[in-house]
Amino acid sequence: MICNLCPRHCNALRTQTQGQGFCGMGTQPVIARAARHFWEEPCISGDRGSGTVFFCGCSLGCLFCQNHSISHGELQGRRLTATELSELFTRVEAMGVHNLNLVSPSHFAPAVLEALALRKPNIPVVWNSSGYESPETIREARGLVDVFLPDLKYAKATTAAQLASAPDYFPVALAAIRAMCEQTGAPVYDAAGMMLSGTLVRHLVLPMRVDETITLLNTIASELPPGTPVSLMRQYTPMNGITVKGMDRRLTEREYARARDQLFALGLDGYLQQKEAATSAFTPAFMDEESTLLFSDLGHPA
Repeated sequence: MICNLCPRHCNALRTQTQGQGFCGMGTQPVIARAARHFWEEPCISGDRGSGTVFFCGCSLGCLFCQNHSISHGELQGRRLTATELSELFTRVEAMGVHNLNLVSPSHFAPAVLEALALRKPNIPVVWNSSGYESPETIREARGLVDVFLPDLKYAKATTAAQLASAPDYFPVALAAIRAMCEQTGAPVYDAAGMMLSGTLVRHLVLPMRVDETITLLNTIASELPPGTPVSLMRQYTPMNGITVKGMDRRLTEREYARARDQLFALGLDGYLQQKEAATSAFTPAFMDEESTLLFSDLGHPA
């Protein structure tokens, strides 16, 4: 196929196994981990964990990505057909987790949605993405995805260009998140506080860029439906040898306090994150025994 699936509109050739676009992936999904995960927001992880499936490749490709080894093609995963992926989703559900959590699925959207259509799990399906995707992809997920968990990363075009080569990130992500909110409606939770449907917006506060955080929080308050929950994250950890000014250190207490105070001032619902999360210890392992246990007999090495 000639791919224009993501907002980059690469117009690049993607076969089942190879891709010449920005994401560097073919059309068949490549998986690096499928396992129980406890490090999401409380309404996602709960006490039984979230059933996360991590996809290789990414259409955004931030320089500081904590999953850099799989998002930038350094570590190869396992390539599955849509039918095999559907089987993997069934195995994840059988673990007794709260939800099926699809991490960075957007560049494989046609095959992922086909897998969900073959058998929709009886637990909520979470679309966990960078936010850099098209409203068309969101609309195609109607009836198949219950919870959207998008990032809203950058407010300035210069920052988005510097850190992700995507100067159009802010308007593109905002349009996609609006489509998510419109599609899911107001958040719905079960008696235990687990999210059954809705859109939860994540924002990672970055060093020396708190002014952008404040802009983004103001945007959420003014442009998204009232009651849209926000996860204000402070887990930024310098990785991948990044040398961009300010990005070679963790967030300071003062920086996070400024962001937190703005969240409170706007009356936004959501979550704060403890500073202990700012460590590489919370970065999942990929393609180890735990990661591959559920799909070791499926597909082929990518």
